[in-house]
Amino acid sequence: MTDLIIYFSHTGENYFGGELKVIEKGNTEVIAEFIENATDSDMFKVEALNEYPQDYMKCTEIAKKEQEEDARPELKEYLDDIRGYDTIYVGFPNWWGTLPMPMWTQLEKLDFAGKTVKPFVTHEGSAFGSSQRDLKRLCEGGDIKKGLSVQGSKVYEAENIVKHWVRE
Repeated sequence: MTDLIIYFSHTGENYFGGELKVIEKGNTEVIAEFIENATDSDMFKVEALNEYPQDYMKCTEIAKKEQEEDARPELKEYLDDIRGYDTIYVGFPNWWGTLPMPMWTQLEKLDFAGKTVKPFVTHEGSAFGSSQRDLKRLCEGGDIKKGLSVQGSKVYEAENIVKHWVRE
């Protein structure tokens, strides 16, 4: 059996320690690729059908509204089955203290019973927020391991940290 990485990532304007910067590849995707290289995992990128704006402020407004409404945004594609995997890496940026709502849409559709779940998050100071508590509910039946928290502005410096974490 192989491992699987399920992740959500956002490109465009991102917040980096006090300033906005346009990025071509989302921070969480960078970490997901480091995991893929270290483990030879399969990958599944969660993408909302209605893409989020590239503009940081507009994106955060929509993300906050979705969270307040407990929305489940429709996805471009759904992962229906994780039976062929033992370890599932679940990655996301911290949006308003937890997972972006498209991750809720996807994770609620899966059966994590008997799976090892290794969460990873990118952020600019808020670490996991309440997402670890939320993951216990979303990945019910899974054995949730110690997560990896990486500051978004430092993702390109984190490859060795990621390699060490996947071996834990």
